[in-house]
Amino acid sequence: MRHLAGRAPLLLLFTIAIAARAGAQEPPPPIGPFVVDVHASLPGFPTDSTQLANSRGLCASPDDCGTALASLPGRGWGALVGAHFYFAHWKAVTFGVGGEVMVARATSTPPEGSTGLIPMEERLVTAAPQLSLNFGSGHGWSYLNGGVGRSVWALHETGLEPSAADVEPLETVNYGGGARWFIKKHLAFSLDVRFYEIAAGTPIDPLQGSPRTRLLIVSAGVSLK
Repeated sequence: MRHLAGRAPLLLLFTIAIAARAGAQEPPPPIGPFVVDVHASLPGFPTDSTQLANSRGLCASPDDCGTALASLPGRGWGALVGAHFYFAHWKAVTFGVGGEVMVARATSTPPEGSTGLIPMEERLVTAAPQLSLNFGSGHGWSYLNGGVGRSVWALHETGLEPSAADVEPLETVNYGGGARWFIKKHLAFSLDVRFYEIAAGTPIDPLQGSPRTRLLIVSAGVSLK
């Protein structure tokens, strides 16, 4: 007991030093003030939509679209660039505004020796302002966001000029979420999962318009702040 009592002042000083050091540690930095995302994206275009094939005149008849559907490209690649600014905090939520532009492309090439299949090219260009709700700190945060913008969705045989349906701006609602993990002060790895609700296209006689479509697009890359 006397041995411990002799060391009590040292233990007390050590405890005070640890507490003072902990108190001096800075809190994590806030989210923001801005971030720029550069992502590669993985779009999944529909391959089972008879109305989509009919809207581009790909079917032999309105009821005979088997070959046309087999020619649709399906999955492709793309790129996304976005910028977001964070302007207000309320409790655990940080509010942000910004926008994004995404370009995606897919192609199909018929296997050698196949008959009836068509080489196809499909492109999507979409842009929209966005509002976001963010949770976390400047070391990394998750978010939910969405916006309303416009898309141009082209689908045609490879080598042919786009039709009027391929250049029509279509209202598009996007919503989803993701996260950013900062591995350095100004550099993060980021992941985004998003739905794009694309409005139906305008019928162009004798063709019907493209259908209202929901696309799921996953993207990943880096974020800079």
